[in-house]
Amino acid sequence: MAYSGIGGQAVMEGVMMKNQDHYAVAVRKTNHEIVVEKKEYKGICPNKTIKKIPFVRGVINFIDSLVLGMSTLTFSASFFEEEEEQKVKSEKKEKAEMGITIAISVLIAVAVFMMIPFYASLFFQRFIKSETVIILIESVLRIAIFIGYVLLISRMEDIHRVFMYHGAEHKCINCIEHGLELNVENVKKSSKEHKRCGTSFLFFVLIITIILTLFIRVDSRILRMVLRLAIIPVVAGISYEILRLAGRSENIIINLLSKPGLWMQRLTTAEPDEEMIEVGIASVEAVFDWKEYIKTLKEDER
Repeated sequence: MAYSGIGGQAVMEGVMMKNQDHYAVAVRKTNHEIVVEKKEYKGICPNKTIKKIPFVRGVINFIDSLVLGMSTLTFSASFFEEEEEQKVKSEKKEKAEMGITIAISVLIAVAVFMMIPFYASLFFQRFIKSETVIILIESVLRIAIFIGYVLLISRMEDIHRVFMYHGAEHKCINCIEHGLELNVENVKKSSKEHKRCGTSFLFFVLIITIILTLFIRVDSRILRMVLRLAIIPVVAGISYEILRLAGRSENIIINLLSKPGLWMQRLTTAEPDEEMIEVGIASVEAVFDWKEYIKTLKEDER
């Protein structure tokens, strides 16, 4: 499988695809019309040299993903608001609201996936003296909360449809990276799992966090919590590098490391219908010349 360089995410009734500094959001409206919006996004750090520094680029990409993800979700959701609720907002206000939303989302994620497992694991200190075992219990609780959260939200109809569009996004990328013409029939035959998925990134985050927290050995509970929060950028940087390598390599060891993340994607992706696939194709074609890409692939094979 070749590396195309494009990536994306599912949104409300649509798909976002990003290629370098350009991205496109394709949304299927209630009247079945596909609306495509294409924009440029250079990210929070315009300096390309800094964005190429290993590990640092992972932190930057993580923040960019949050910002762009929230922006595209807001755009897609706007098509399904009640007319009386739709208001014209200034660009400055939209950015301010988005910043607040991202900040709140991050705080909730930290509380649920970092603080709750940490303080819950302290209960076991009454019976277990080994700090290593306590850390492992904390890690198991964190993974259980994550899987439980995904299983819970997947029961919601709207979220299940987002997971179907997530499958469409992966299938479109897999289709062209395997050198196939981008059409509904070929996309349907392609896999709904992909090694460069955000779900795999989150899995690597969980594993790297477990490994690094094993080395945090201090008596103060507050300091232990602070240090767990302090390593988040480090964890994001390492996880990104592993994910990046996985997306560009077919090495046996790398593929083996990618397996758990691909398994997790069975929870966050679902088989899309043909209309969803058409939306994914529209998003790809707005930012990526897949015909030229496939032509280059075939020339390289000769």
